[in-house]
Amino acid sequence: MPLFWRVCLINGAVFLVGTLVLALSPATVSSRPLWSEVLVLFVGLVVIVVLNGLLLRSVLRPLDRLTTLMAEIDLRQPGLRLEQGGAGPAEALVQGFNAMLERLEVERTTSRARVLNAQEAERRRIAQELHDEVGQSLTAVLLGLKQAIDIAPHDVVEELEQVRETTRASLEEVRRISQRLRPGVLDDLGLLDSVSSLASDLTARSGVPVRRGFLPGLPHLPPETELVVYRVAQEALTNVARHARATEALVGLTRRGDTLVLRVADDGVGGADPSRGAGIQGMQERAQMVDGRLEVRRREGGGTEVVLEVPVPAESA
Repeated sequence: MPLFWRVCLINGAVFLVGTLVLALSPATVSSRPLWSEVLVLFVGLVVIVVLNGLLLRSVLRPLDRLTTLMAEIDLRQPGLRLEQGGAGPAEALVQGFNAMLERLEVERTTSRARVLNAQEAERRRIAQELHDEVGQSLTAVLLGLKQAIDIAPHDVVEELEQVRETTRASLEEVRRISQRLRPGVLDDLGLLDSVSSLASDLTARSGVPVRRGFLPGLPHLPPETELVVYRVAQEALTNVARHARATEALVGLTRRGDTLVLRVADDGVGGADPSRGAGIQGMQERAQMVDGRLEVRRREGGGTEVVLEVPVPAESA
C-alpha cells in the first residue's frame, strides 16, 4: 500500500477511536461548556494528537535516517549503508536505497577499472611510440652527429659535441619517460626490484636518499595487484620529489598475515590532504580496484606517510 494511504488510514483510525470514545462514554457537553468538560475535551485531543504522532513516527522514522545518510554518502568511500530493521512501509524504501548504493558502487568500480585499464593501454602505446619512433630518431641523429664530428673543421667540433651531448641527454630522458609510462620492469625484474628502481630513480633525479625496507618471503601477486602497488609507489615517490621538500624518504614492502603493506614516507613539510589532488584520488581508486585500502596521513615529527594495504590471494597466503 502506498505511504500516502497508510498515513491516511492511521489518522482515520485514530480519529475514529477518539470519536467512538466520545460517543460511547457517559461524558456530555452542556450548551454552555463547563471548565471540567473543556478539560476532558482538551485531554482527549492531546491523547489523539500524541497517539497519532507516535504511530506516524514509527512509520516515517526510516525516512529521517535515509535523509541523514544521503547527506553523508561518498562513493569514493564505499560500504556505507542504512541500517535495516522493522517492518514499516519506509523499510522498502530503505532496502531499495541500499540496493541502489550497491549497484552504484559495483558500476563505479567496474567503470573505474575500465578507465584505468584504458589508461594503462594508452600509456603502453605512447611508451612504445616514444621508444620506437622518437628514440630511434634521436639515435639516428647521434650517429649523424658523430659522422659530422669526424669530418667537421676543428673550430666547430666543440659545438657539435655539445649538440651531441644534448641529444644524448634527450634520448636518455625519452627512455626514462618510456619506462615510467610502461613498467616493463615488472615483467623483467619483479615487484621488489621495480619498486627499488623507483627509489633509485628518485635519488638520481632529486638527490633525496631513499631507505628501503623489503622483507623476504613476499607472496606472489596477480599482475593487476602488482601493477596497482607499483603505480601507488610511483605516485607517492613522485609527490615526494615534487612537493615534500624532504631530506630523506622511506619505501617498504612488508606482509602482515594475509595483507601486503606498501609504505612510502618522508620527512618533508607534510600536509597532504587526501580529499584533494588527482594524484591521491587516483591512488585511492587504484587501491579500491584490488579491494585494497589506502591511507595518507601526517607522520609524527613531520612529513607524510602513504600506506597501501592489499589482500593476498588465498593460494599465495
